[in-house]
Amino acid sequence: MSNEKNELLVEFNHWILFVDDLKDQKDHIWNKPITKGKWTIREVVSHIMLWDKYFYEEAIEKIANQTPLTLKHIDFDEFNEQAKEYGKTTSIKELSEKAVLYRKLIIEQIESLSDERYRQTYIDGDGRAFHVTQYLKDFFGHDKHHIDQMKRVLT
Repeated sequence: MSNEKNELLVEFNHWILFVDDLKDQKDHIWNKPITKGKWTIREVVSHIMLWDKYFYEEAIEKIANQTPLTLKHIDFDEFNEQAKEYGKTTSIKELSEKAVLYRKLIIEQIESLSDERYRQTYIDGDGRAFHVTQYLKDFFGHDKHHIDQMKRVLT
């Protein structure tokens, strides 16, 4: 496994460690907004989990199975609103379990790729280039942004 791939997967695993710590928090912590008038921790976890589910099912699993990607550039705002609503109606136990599950599935599938397939350019459902490395880099930054927001609530 290439050093870059390994380093990115280690970084990508931070979300699992964070959620493992978070799952032991009381419900009132999960229901606290990350800042006044913003999403709750529960809604942010749902948001990340559902993006992981989407990318896993529409891209990463397809790459691992050598089938065409069905990933499309969707309306982020609409997706995020649906994630927020899902978070409000899903138990903390289920949210935390699914957040860990989808991230583990992504990591396992990417780990299983040969270096050649890891570096390959794939074409998504919109006909655009998809690179596993760029996906990991983009979402690690996204994770870090939200983890930092949630950590401020937890301290």
